[in-house]
Order: sequence, then structure tokens, then C-alpha cells
Amino acid sequence: MNHLFGPVPSRRLGISLGIDLTPQKACTLNCVYCECGKTDDLTLERKEYIPTGEVIAELKEYLSTDPELDAITFSGSGEPTLHSGIGEIIAWLKREYPQHRVVVLTNGTLLWQQEVRAALMPADLVVPSLDAVSEDIFHRINRPNKNLSNAEVIEGLVTFCAEFDGEVWLEVFLIPGVNDTQEELTRFRDVFERLQVDRIQLNSLDRPGAMPWVEPMPRENLMAIADMLGDEVEVIGKPIVRRRCASFSENLRGRILATIRVRPSTIDDLAVTLGMHVLDIGKYLDVMIGEGEIEQHRGERGVFYQAKR
Repeated sequence: MNHLFGPVPSRRLGISLGIDLTPQKACTLNCVYCECGKTDDLTLERKEYIPTGEVIAELKEYLSTDPELDAITFSGSGEPTLHSGIGEIIAWLKREYPQHRVVVLTNGTLLWQQEVRAALMPADLVVPSLDAVSEDIFHRINRPNKNLSNAEVIEGLVTFCAEFDGEVWLEVFLIPGVNDTQEELTRFRDVFERLQVDRIQLNSLDRPGAMPWVEPMPRENLMAIADMLGDEVEVIGKPIVRRRCASFSENLRGRILATIRVRPSTIDDLAVTLGMHVLDIGKYLDVMIGEGEIEQHRGERGVFYQAKR
């Protein structure tokens, strides 16, 4: 599969088949915490980055096998709403496979555009992100395309939430010392009251991001902030057990370990060597780090993974 990945076990969505609609990495933002690395094409241009028909053909072939799935998720290494055919693909999925839950993970930066909001309307769940309210913090964390303003992004979110009939879960990525000040958290709370979303989920760093200075926030701090922000705010939980996922292969896990025992590798190195999507590789790395099997360090080309000595 060229445009699908997984299924992968998601902390929030269960067993999820991923759809990647943009080349690595076209995005409206260049977030300092992104586990996919820096943005190569920092753009607001919506176009058919990959053929819409190819994506639908891959979905038709895969879904014809009646796989066990909890969700079909538009995600990937860039911003999925940049693809001009996302609405056509969502509509096809809901028409041909209505039994499957369709989810869109988006940074939310294009929801001020009416055509983007319309494209997402048939989805079951949309998960936008909002990492700052203040313009200066937005620029420090998200490093947006020069034509984006955070005020415009927030107004797009407000409009979308008022129009959308499905569920909306808002994700907030917290970085210690940057967007966790009392002033910024108060601004977040004011925006939350305007959005009226179904869930607000706090997140922090799992694997190293694009910039080495970004640190994870201790879970107890996340819990305290959630309590302060309101009853509807929660902390994203631990990953589900990978063994439930049919695509989780102990053989592939062994191949990853054998590779990095010989030569420490970045996630991109492993994806090329093993012929897999970087997001698939990332899920295996999460498990292996969590179980103390491998370790990571930052080098000139990025984050390297190696077997634990």
C-alpha cells in the first residue's frame, strides 16, 4: 500500500487504518514537537498531492477483506486537509463502507475556509489541535506559514464546531515553560467555552520532536492542568495493548531490533530499510521504548534508535 498504513493501535481510537494524503512533509505548520521532523513544504496551497483515485482504489482493495477496525483515520506525516480530494474520499467511505468510523486528525489551521469545512462534514469524528491562544506562543510552538494568524485559526475552529454534526475532540499539546503559564491556560479556558467540543485532550511529548529543546511534561502536571481547566478536560492515556492488533508482527519487531543492533538508525532509515511507513515504524518504537528494549539519542541527522545495552 502506498497511501495507507497500519492498521496501527492508537491511544484514542483503537485499531486504526491510516490514510496519508500528503508527501512527507507538506504542512501548514512546522511544529517544534512534531515526531515526523521538520516541514519541507510549509504551504497553504490545497491541491491533489496524490491521485484521489489511487487512494480510493487502495481503500477498496483493503476494505474488501473485511478487516477488524475501530477507525479509518486521515492522518500521516503532513496536514490532510491540504489535499483537495479529502472530501471526495470521505464521502466515498461513508457511502460504500458506512459501518466504519471515519476520523480526521487535523491541525485545524484551514477550517476558516468554507470548502475545507464542507469537505469534513460527512466524517464521524474530527480531532483538531490548538497549542496556543497567544499569537507569540503560536509562532514559537507551531511556526506557521507566514500567511496564517492564530486568531483566524481559532475563528475557523469556532465556526466549524457550530456547523459540524459529528464529534469534535480538541487536542492541546503542552510544552513545559512555553504554553503552560497561568496566563495562557486562562486564555485556553476562555476559548474552550466558545468551542463547546465533545472532548478536550491534553498531550505531551512521547518520542523526540523536531527540536531538541522540547521536553515532555510529567503526567502529574498534565493531570493538575486538566483539573484546573475543567471537568471536560482529560489527559490522553497510555497506548492500548499492541497484541490486540492483527498487524502487530513480532517478526517485524525482531527485524527492527536486529537492524539497530548492527547500526543505530533514525526512523526514516528504518522505514527505508524495512519498506514501511514511518508512522508504522513509530508505533513499534513506542512499544520497544516502553518495554525498555531500545533507547534513543539525538545525532546530526536526527533521533537515532539503538538496542539497549
